[in-house]
Amino acid sequence: MTLTATAQKGAPVKPSAARRAWRTVSPYTYIAPFFTLFAAFGLFPLLYTAYVSLYRVELQTPGDMRWRGLGNYTALFTDELFWTALRNTFTIGVLSTVPQLVMALGLAHLLNYRLRGRTFFRTVMLLPYATSVAAATLVFAQLFGRDFGLVNHLLGVAGLGPVDWQTGTLASQIAVSTIVVWRWTGYNALIYLAGMQSIPAELYEAAEMDGASRWRQFVHVTLPGLRPTIVFTTVVSTIGATQLFGEPLLFEGSVSGGISHQYQTLGLYLYEQGWGFFHLGRAAAVAWVMFLLILVLVGVNALLVRRRSRKEAGR
Repeated sequence: MTLTATAQKGAPVKPSAARRAWRTVSPYTYIAPFFTLFAAFGLFPLLYTAYVSLYRVELQTPGDMRWRGLGNYTALFTDELFWTALRNTFTIGVLSTVPQLVMALGLAHLLNYRLRGRTFFRTVMLLPYATSVAAATLVFAQLFGRDFGLVNHLLGVAGLGPVDWQTGTLASQIAVSTIVVWRWTGYNALIYLAGMQSIPAELYEAAEMDGASRWRQFVHVTLPGLRPTIVFTTVVSTIGATQLFGEPLLFEGSVSGGISHQYQTLGLYLYEQGWGFFHLGRAAAVAWVMFLLILVLVGVNALLVRRRSRKEAGR
């Protein structure tokens, strides 16, 4: 056997063109189902909503579309109820997000210690999240009842007068925010707990050797280690607060958010425009305003986090 034949025999066999093409294309076939579903149920509805927002479309005659351009947005920004819904969304978002995340952080800090029955307490904290929003809201609507509600009964025992939780502006917003806090505090607490358990124990040991108290360990070790987790929960809670719909809808069973729209959110306002007044074009405009509002809030949050990171890196 000649040297050339031996070299040809030991040389690696080159794959065919079809096999090379398959190796190039095959990774995309595994992710194609996700992008197909996303395009059909995510991207297309988003773009079509933007298209509909430029037309006058009524629910009774969806095929009759008349060009309005930015007329729906102009009518939206001149509607006093839109600004009321925007203000209510912001107020309820602050009243529900801030206490929710603070309480979740405290509960996670307590569960991070070696307590008896930790698994039981973690499961109990997740139960409100697993509860149906309809069931939870109906129960809280009874608790915040004006005449026979348990909350007003406890206020009476404490020597305070009853509160009209469904008519008062601030009172109704606090009641709706309480439902959100009850449902999502345990969920965020478990996320914080997972983040705390990923912090190296050596950092706590070093801080303890330096004489740091439990509080100083929490401030200087736990919080910096949880910063990415806190940013994540803040962003998710902000998005959820902007899209709040079920709790204010079922609290009194009114799309208008109370007799004076005192707790009508942007989600309820969208539903009222589209399925109450049959203005699908204006409802689509509301949906896009909410989408852009979420982008702005998330962008501002990311900008603040980046600026803080640069300041700490420059120290």
